[in-house]
Amino acid sequence: MRRLGVGSGTALCAGAVLGPGVLTLPSLAAAAAGPASLLAWVVLLAMCVPVAASFAALGARFPDGGGVATYVHRAIGPRAAAAVGWWFYGAVPLGVVSCAWIGGKYVADAAGWGAAGAAAVGAAVLVGALVSNAVGLRMSGRVQLLLGGLLAAVLLCAVLAAAPRVSAAHFTPFLPGGWTSVGSAASVLFFAFAGWEAASHLSGEFADPARDLPRVTRRTLVVITVLYLGLAVTTIGALGPAAARTDTPLTALLAQSVGTAARPVAAAAALFLTFGAVNSYLAGASRLGAALGRDGAAPRWLAKGGAPGEVPRRSLAVLGVVAAALAVPAASGAADLDLLMRATATCLAAVTLAGLAAALVLLPRRTPLWYGGLAASVLTAGVLAFSGWLLLIPVVLAGASGGFLTLRRTGRGTR
Repeated sequence: MRRLGVGSGTALCAGAVLGPGVLTLPSLAAAAAGPASLLAWVVLLAMCVPVAASFAALGARFPDGGGVATYVHRAIGPRAAAAVGWWFYGAVPLGVVSCAWIGGKYVADAAGWGAAGAAAVGAAVLVGALVSNAVGLRMSGRVQLLLGGLLAAVLLCAVLAAAPRVSAAHFTPFLPGGWTSVGSAASVLFFAFAGWEAASHLSGEFADPARDLPRVTRRTLVVITVLYLGLAVTTIGALGPAAARTDTPLTALLAQSVGTAARPVAAAAALFLTFGAVNSYLAGASRLGAALGRDGAAPRWLAKGGAPGEVPRRSLAVLGVVAAALAVPAASGAADLDLLMRATATCLAAVTLAGLAAALVLLPRRTPLWYGGLAASVLTAGVLAFSGWLLLIPVVLAGASGGFLTLRRTGRGTR
């Protein structure tokens, strides 16, 4: 029986868009563009409207748990859908290492442990989540809702704590790095704006998707607009130049009113949130890998454990090995958090662009929604352009998925 209502649907959708990346993204954006990073936040929030509306419309018309991959398959074909699956699957190791490292930085900041301590805590978060998934422990939907609510509460408290200390002087000079710096900020901030496809994945859970999805989308847009804009303005306005130099902006904002007591509070919240996010990402991605193997879009041996009630340990092992390979250069200083989050955002932006392309094919043409999707496609492509050489990641993953499908078909033809 479908029991998902507008309230719970809004909580799940908002939780999918809000993620632990926002615990550090304000400082990364400030480092890229200074006060002008506010423009990147505003542009991406404006882009969210047609993106969210397009995915909600697709979910209402084609209710299915497959989400973006299903729509890309309908609109473009199986090869494009396989590439989308590989982009999702490839983004997760990058994302979980980033999230685990964020938790490590907050704990290390509170304990005074330095970079080595942050790496150790991040590794513990990652290993703990992998073990939890391997033995079949998964967080309930209720726990995920609580974690999403906790993140929203932490963001709101940080904004309210810092708001009285916002100074106009901190917004000048407004554009220290030129206009291209705004695009650079947007390319890393996309990490915080991916997740609208979650509404399409949830579409099959609503009793009336055509009625409920638009309501859920509107409410989610209000929530993230208030939280993101409030966070962006207070980070720049209250911290000033220090916003670009801190790895833990929420700690710095909370310290504006509660002092050093903010450090353990922010650390505990960050550790909780990042572990929950890493655990959920690995759970979902391991099942995605099994589904790709089942459908022939990836090696068949990945499919083992993908049935309901089973644990896809082979897929999970692949994710764990790739995440460990990424964590080593991160811990050694060869790759920083900014690079990992930009790489993740590049893959997620590619997925969003593919979903919008499907919307342009499947939705009624020359309607306001269609033109909005077209505008969002152009903006998303523009954000992707600022990813630079990181665009090689989705290109290589798409090439690998296409090459695999070709080899599989050739192998069948020779039998």
